[in-house]
Amino acid sequence: MRKLKVTEMNRLTVDEFKDAEKLPLTVVLDDVRSMYNVGSVLRSCDAFRVEAVILCGITATPPHPEIHKTALGAEDSVAWRHAGSALDAVRELQSRGVTVMAVEQCEGSTMLDTFRPDPARSYAVVLGNEVKGVSQAVVDACDGCLEIPQYGTKHSLNVSVTAGIVVWHFAASRIAEAK
Repeated sequence: MRKLKVTEMNRLTVDEFKDAEKLPLTVVLDDVRSMYNVGSVLRSCDAFRVEAVILCGITATPPHPEIHKTALGAEDSVAWRHAGSALDAVRELQSRGVTVMAVEQCEGSTMLDTFRPDPARSYAVVLGNEVKGVSQAVVDACDGCLEIPQYGTKHSLNVSVTAGIVVWHFAASRIAEAK
């Protein structure tokens, strides 16, 4: 087996990415403190052609060297915007008919491995602050809560790892539905 060279991967240009069909998913970051996490989330969203990212509250926005270090240019390809608060973003998305799910450990949450997105709907997922998670007010405003099953001794995952897992689940569900 031989590793592919970057030139052999047939990646989209930024302009081609912007014109390409997107996964009907918006990722909302609720007061994420680390710019490295912001960059990593943007990079994962680029990998799966996520529709948009909303950076809320204290979440930093590009351009910034720390975001670019992990985003590697995804801040230029992925559509992103800033919102004053995640609660404002959730309400705005819902007003457009988007189903908004918090990714958090909650009473009555749906385990991600059993969740099947409705192919006729657009979704948004809210990912929380590295210490406090998704704020309770935002959880209360969401249409539901998704939880990643965990089997070890820790009770949480890094927000950028969570983003990768959740975005992959939505993308994989879309691919499976297309078959």
